[in-house]
Amino acid sequence: MRLKSYFIILALFLLALSGVLLYFGGWVVQSWLYAAEILVVLLLVYLIMFYRKIIKPLNTIASGMELLREQDFSSRLSLVGQYEADRMVNVFNRMMEQLKNERLRLREQNHFLDLLIKASPMGVIITTLDDVVSELNPMAVKMLGIRFEEAYGQKLGAIDSPLAIGLATVPKGETVTIRLNDSNIYKCTHSSFIDRGFHHPFYLIESLTDEVMKAEKKAYEKVIRMIAHEVNNTTAGITSTLDTVEQALSDSEGMEDICEVMRVCTDRCFSMSRFITRFADVVKIPEPSMYPVSLNDLVFSCKRFMEGMCKDRDITLTMEIDESLEEVLLDSALFEQVLVNIIKNAAESIGTGGTITIRTSSPARIEVVDNGPGITKETEAKLFSPFFSTKPNGQGIGLIFIREVLMRHGCSFSLRTYADGLTRFRILFN
Repeated sequence: MRLKSYFIILALFLLALSGVLLYFGGWVVQSWLYAAEILVVLLLVYLIMFYRKIIKPLNTIASGMELLREQDFSSRLSLVGQYEADRMVNVFNRMMEQLKNERLRLREQNHFLDLLIKASPMGVIITTLDDVVSELNPMAVKMLGIRFEEAYGQKLGAIDSPLAIGLATVPKGETVTIRLNDSNIYKCTHSSFIDRGFHHPFYLIESLTDEVMKAEKKAYEKVIRMIAHEVNNTTAGITSTLDTVEQALSDSEGMEDICEVMRVCTDRCFSMSRFITRFADVVKIPEPSMYPVSLNDLVFSCKRFMEGMCKDRDITLTMEIDESLEEVLLDSALFEQVLVNIIKNAAESIGTGGTITIRTSSPARIEVVDNGPGITKETEAKLFSPFFSTKPNGQGIGLIFIREVLMRHGCSFSLRTYADGLTRFRILFN
């Protein structure tokens, strides 16, 4: 029963008491009757005043509860003129002020964190408890190489991105380095934060590509220079000595076999020198001289150049071009070598009797597709490592050259075999 009902019952009881006194007033002394009636009236007046003193603070408190329920922390309660109630009002108003300040602080903090995450050079991916992507910042979208809509609401393992598939295998609470088939290297951390009592998983992705490649390049440049210097100096002395001895013995009888051996040794020295020079050329790649070039014309020129080799292997080389493609800033001499190397690698992968297709599309993009045996997952991560090769007599120079030239052009690239069995080398101009 509500408090107001109790007051109404008490008032009715007093009124009933007053009626009883009036009814039986004939048997009571008149002065006593008047005193009783006055007492009843005073009790009614006091009861009304008491009711107002009790109900008004309670109404004020109820209004405060409504404000809390609606989360309106900017409104305040007015004083009611009663000491006990005003103490409660003051406590409530201070509490509302603290809640308002705390809410404002959290809002500003969350806004700052949102801006920080969006501007972060690290990729951030937040997932639900069911491992479904709920948030990812622009850098994570760029690292995954897909559009935001293709990742949002999907499980990492179901996203068509090598990095996403690699992230799905990172154990919780651990940090793993992932090397992809586009020569990019990422340090990936799988952790969690507590929100509303639950652990929400998230991934931090840090690019190590530049640091690792600089360290790799510095290391192999030093090794190549040292080896080239020693080999060239040694072979120069040996070939000079062999030439001198061969000339001295050439006039003597019965020395033809020895002279032939010396000529073979000289040729072998020159071959070794050329072999080392090829490694040294990777270190000496010049900075590209950029100027507007038609990608379609460049692709057509490379196709014509490689048609002879493909024909000898019974490989069909075709071209699909986008006529609307605009000119792109690049070094045509270096880029021609890149395309020739890519087509040559595709042809060697096929062996004989296959197809290679070169495509251009907008925005500026080149894709070389072949139907060779494909690239295994184990090989993908090593493709652009220094001097790695799957060929028995390969030196691992071609892909290093391709990587260096494309990176100096600011291109994004990848080499992988897709679910349809076709291997694609994709180059995207940023």
